[in-house]
Amino acid sequence: MAFPMRRAALSLVLAALAVPAIIVAAPRDARAQGRSTSAVVVVKVDGSIDGTVDGYLRDAIASAEHDGAAVVLQLDSAGTLDVDPIALAQRIHDATVPVIVWVGPSPAKAAGAGLLLMFAASEAAVAPGVGVGPTEPLDLADPGAPAPVPSISSLATSWTSERDRRTPTLFPARPVPAQVALDHHIANVVAPSVTDLLDELDGRTLQTADGPVLLHTQVATQEGEPTVSVRFEDLGPVARVLHAAASPTWIYVLLVFGLAALAFEITQPGFGFAGFAGLVMVGLAVYGLTVVPFSWLGLVLLVGGMGAMTLDVLMRKLGVLTAIGGVGFVAGSLFLFADVADQIDVSPWLIGFTTLAAVLYWGFGLTVAVQSRDRIASTQVGLVGLVGETRGELKPEGPVFVKGAMWRGRTMNGPIAPGTRVRVRGVDGLILRVQPEAPPDEPPQISDEP
Repeated sequence: MAFPMRRAALSLVLAALAVPAIIVAAPRDARAQGRSTSAVVVVKVDGSIDGTVDGYLRDAIASAEHDGAAVVLQLDSAGTLDVDPIALAQRIHDATVPVIVWVGPSPAKAAGAGLLLMFAASEAAVAPGVGVGPTEPLDLADPGAPAPVPSISSLATSWTSERDRRTPTLFPARPVPAQVALDHHIANVVAPSVTDLLDELDGRTLQTADGPVLLHTQVATQEGEPTVSVRFEDLGPVARVLHAAASPTWIYVLLVFGLAALAFEITQPGFGFAGFAGLVMVGLAVYGLTVVPFSWLGLVLLVGGMGAMTLDVLMRKLGVLTAIGGVGFVAGSLFLFADVADQIDVSPWLIGFTTLAAVLYWGFGLTVAVQSRDRIASTQVGLVGLVGETRGELKPEGPVFVKGAMWRGRTMNGPIAPGTRVRVRGVDGLILRVQPEAPPDEPPQISDEP
């Protein structure tokens, strides 16, 4: 009798010791069976995925992981721009929360690295009317780069298999419509909007790097119904400006307009609003050039061409330098971003329009402005010694009426009240230097008012 009791006691002790071991050894997926979420973060990615967008996207995923919220990546992109596309896709694949890549709304597209993100996600969705593909180039900054090892098809097959998704049967070499993407399992869900997408995903279990997660994403239609908590993320104002500046088209526009504004200031006395605006635009263009690969030859030709045309304006000519500068401007425009993918290259139509505008601006606009300023300056020199009258307070500058016209005057020795007779003592650029006229025995003759 004692022996069976001792055996029973021993069995109880062994069972008690085994329980923690069983719990520790249980597969992580089994422990995660109870995970669910009713929170969603919608992260918008629009345009090329440069360093700014890459950091923003990674931060948004990390924040969602901290909060236990699913991520809906609203995508409209032709690929990455000088960012490792495989590493970014792997980060999405390794997320511990569901990441759903939705290409939409129409007419959005997902090509290159954008298509790779669809393969790496827990689920992929498209809106009717969007375009999907081609798969290459992945990085728009280096369209000639060799295909990754392993290949895109191998990566896509591996990633979708790990997330219990159907294996894609098409890796398009050209853009295909949404229905083709659905037929070939590039995407598995169709939804015209984020709201429809959340309704479609409600009740589904998606696989993540940390096991399955049940989604409760039903959008309430009546009062009292449980509803999903949705938070929308987007680039901040500064990041949005930097993202826009990291585009070949905007770099080109900012560079041309910024240098045109600086050329205007060079031909004018002083430094005004146009000069400061030009510095800001050139500064943003320089930032963009640190992000987007460019041709030094193209940059030198473009800037040198505008410099030659500006020099011709300062020399009061419209000749050889203007012609050489115009040719350099066109060549620089064509070569500046010749090595980037066609999807983001500067449009030939934009180059043609900008070239025509540059010829008109430097060849006629600035030339006429300089000649007009010279005539005004010559007229002002002829005003030295004449007497006029202030038509407003000079403190230190204000309006002065001299020889039948209104000029801008600057006092030489303290404020001058309106209606005071003044004598022109000199010229500073386009401004008359004046001082009060001492009352003579006989008042000076002032020009008739208009």
